[in-house]
Amino acid sequence: MAQLYFYYSAMNAGKSTALLQSAYNYEERGMQVALFTAAIDNRFGEGVISSRIGLSMPATLFDANFDFIAQIKQQQSKQAIDCVLLDEAQFLTRNQVQQLTDIVDDLHIPVLAFGLRTDFSGNTFEGSHALLAWADKLIELKTVCHCGRKANFVVRLDAHGQPTQTGDQIQIGGNESYVSMCRAHFKALVWQPK
Repeated sequence: MAQLYFYYSAMNAGKSTALLQSAYNYEERGMQVALFTAAIDNRFGEGVISSRIGLSMPATLFDANFDFIAQIKQQQSKQAIDCVLLDEAQFLTRNQVQQLTDIVDDLHIPVLAFGLRTDFSGNTFEGSHALLAWADKLIELKTVCHCGRKANFVVRLDAHGQPTQTGDQIQIGGNESYVSMCRAHFKALVWQPK
């Protein structure tokens, strides 16, 4: 039975690595996967899912206007799709998450979505919010704070490497722009006293 999975974490927990391993596992068994990644994140090149440990695979780009149902149906007209794997799922729209549920429920294809749960302010992204509500399975991938506790938040850094609380919700960056921290350290740096 197909299900919608949301693998979430803070940055640097190995989401892309886990996605690429899943793709490899399907392909090793002779199954076909459809890979997607956000067009907005081109740090490693356009149309590429890449992990920090050096693994990568080509992927179809999506943006806010992308129609997943039309794309999957088009791909299925050429060959059966056994699994949909989606990186940077936080950048999905609510409507696109609904499309993913239709792919699972109507086309009977499992969907594995990987993304951040929260932004640098501790708020959910639109895609993450919808996935947390509608996914059949929620799987947390863990990483650690500098103190050794589980990191479940990201802190945005300014050009001088200092924590900042300003800017748009979406600002693409890696280790130079973000650091994963536990809630206690996140609160100490980001939350304002009341």
